[in-house]
Amino acid sequence: MKKLSYKDMGLLEEEYAQIQEIMGREPNYIELGMFAVMWSEHCGYKNSRPLLKGFPTKGSQVILGPGENAGVVDIEDGQALVFKIESHNHPSAIEPYQGAATGVGGIVRDIFTMGARPIASLNSLRFGELDDARVRQLFSGVVAGIAGYGNCLGIPTVGGEVYFNPAYKGNPLVNAMCVGLVNSNEIALAVANEAGSPIMIVGARTGRDGIHGATFASEELSASSAEKRPSVQVGDPFMEKLLIEACLELIKEDLVDGMQDLGAAGLTSSIAETASKKGRGVEVDVLRVPRREQGMSPYEVMLSESQERMLIVPRAGKEGRITEIFDKWGLDAVVIGKVTGDGIFKVCEGDKVVGEVPVASLTDGCPVYIREGEEPPYYQECRSFDPNSLPELEAQQTLGKLLASPNIASKKWVFAQYDHQVMTNTAIVPGDGDAAVLRIKGYAKGVAMTTDCNGRLVYLDPYQGGILAVCEAARNLACVGARPLALTNCLNFGNPEKPQIYWQMQNAIKGMADAASVLNTPVVSGNVSLYNETAGGAIFPTPVVGMVGFLPDVKQRSDMAFKNEGDIIVLLGRLRSELGGSEYLYVCHGVESGAVPTADLEEEKNLIELLLILTANSIIESAHDISDGGLAVTLAESSIKGKVGFNVNINLDSARTDGILFSEAPGRAVVSLQAEKLMELQANAQKLGIKTTVLGTVLGQDMLYHVNNKQVISLKVAEADRIWGEAIECFMK
Repeated sequence: MKKLSYKDMGLLEEEYAQIQEIMGREPNYIELGMFAVMWSEHCGYKNSRPLLKGFPTKGSQVILGPGENAGVVDIEDGQALVFKIESHNHPSAIEPYQGAATGVGGIVRDIFTMGARPIASLNSLRFGELDDARVRQLFSGVVAGIAGYGNCLGIPTVGGEVYFNPAYKGNPLVNAMCVGLVNSNEIALAVANEAGSPIMIVGARTGRDGIHGATFASEELSASSAEKRPSVQVGDPFMEKLLIEACLELIKEDLVDGMQDLGAAGLTSSIAETASKKGRGVEVDVLRVPRREQGMSPYEVMLSESQERMLIVPRAGKEGRITEIFDKWGLDAVVIGKVTGDGIFKVCEGDKVVGEVPVASLTDGCPVYIREGEEPPYYQECRSFDPNSLPELEAQQTLGKLLASPNIASKKWVFAQYDHQVMTNTAIVPGDGDAAVLRIKGYAKGVAMTTDCNGRLVYLDPYQGGILAVCEAARNLACVGARPLALTNCLNFGNPEKPQIYWQMQNAIKGMADAASVLNTPVVSGNVSLYNETAGGAIFPTPVVGMVGFLPDVKQRSDMAFKNEGDIIVLLGRLRSELGGSEYLYVCHGVESGAVPTADLEEEKNLIELLLILTANSIIESAHDISDGGLAVTLAESSIKGKVGFNVNINLDSARTDGILFSEAPGRAVVSLQAEKLMELQANAQKLGIKTTVLGTVLGQDMLYHVNNKQVISLKVAEADRIWGEAIECFMK
């Protein structure tokens, strides 16, 4: 393997000087590699750590917040949810199938290393536009990788989102989320407690795949990135399935003090992070590490990111029983070293010491950069753009174009490839509700989960866009009847060394933090993915929110489908007409501009409470929040899902028809209910200060839209379904 310089490894000159000072000498090659991966942005968070401190992380529902492999929240009855979202963007841009597949494998390991059984996967994906052949190849490969790995594991993929925009053409985003279920008294931590304890590596054998994957993920993509294919790991879902069962058996028998998955930076990261929490040192013999390739150097063994491996610190005297369990599952389990009390990470090759680094210097000693953000010129320019300066288009054609937009159209082509019913717990499947809902076997309760972010809105106004990402996730959970509990996030941005990108990060994180505080959805885990740039520029800032919620009774849930002819359709929240940043402006006018509609956080909080009351008391038949495409698309989607039409009339004299129909302003949802329950709905809404507007009635097989008593759209439900259902499939044939 060609030797790399410190610059090739992604280290700055001043960072290399800092390493020399720490070591009191020149680092050797293996020591340099260990510093490089641990001080990468992917592992060290050196540009984002100061900003992340602004997130709220505590709440009565939080059992464990940031600092472990995943966050943990209470769901009553001595049970908890363990969940996290992470990125695999750069690997997926080079090898879409394996990049996405190993992204799923990595996030699943983060969950079961906490002692939790994975019960659901979700994802959040971004690509360029589908008329580009390379984009279609990436899209197809990523979806196949997610399906291939997740389906083989037997974990249902129950939700997610997909957006297409030229901003992601050369740098797709592949964010994978996993949720697990654990008994609260069986949560496992990644910690090396006692000096003298053995360290074991278990699972798959170590190869050369993934070396310097962490540093690869911490640099901009370029024409030469394809040369780094060896940095992309290769996954084996069948091996991971065995690993899940073996590791959960260890937890049940209380055999481990600490457990940590081997992800980015491989053995180096997992050992350093496990040892650092108690100020311990470690001594590791690379010759004991089971390998699948001949002639591997200590450097390659320590930096390999081969998949399906775990690090275990056994309880005293339990190594034999652990080996027995792994033998039963056909997996390796080998003692490779021991915990020491001196705080030094010592790497040996047999009797020869080949590297010695202070553990704390790899973790806590990672340099941290507090940068100055700079407002980009486009920000004020976009805010001042007036959508009313554009001509108003014919409403029926506009709705057809929006239903055919890949950002709004049915994602069935995607989720049909995922097994979303394995485990038989999925109560609301992909496409049927604003969030996925799972039952917890043996209990009345259920849980819900979603991923959300509109990168265009974050680009136009990072602060408001950050708020809106959190609000939409919480609103989506409330629309299915789940109380939002907490969130995980994947912060996808460009190069933070550029002041305008850093400004986007600062403001988006501030917006997310403010919304999470008001909505009582603390941030309990997450991931930062920076340097998402190509020669064409940076991606839209895309801070994806993954959120979980709780239903006391899973039978008391709502989906988005209109149900019965004669039901009343009601808008919860204010009639609004702002069009800034909307899909309508982009699809119909080719404009990505305008002031982003603002959220009233107290109003959002009260709307969530109202939706929970309406669902828990069976007052409503359906609920669907207003987001992409505005009110017109929300009504159409509920109609398509219910296979029944409607007749609505919207009165708002002071606004243009396109504003009324296609505004994506937040704080609103459309519900349907039996006529005799309308007064009960209105009484509950009044108590919470939420405005209600009766829009019309569910009936027939036509979608009839009236604005100020004038019919502006008449569209057959079947035709709308055809347009909406075929839009993505026609590109992928």
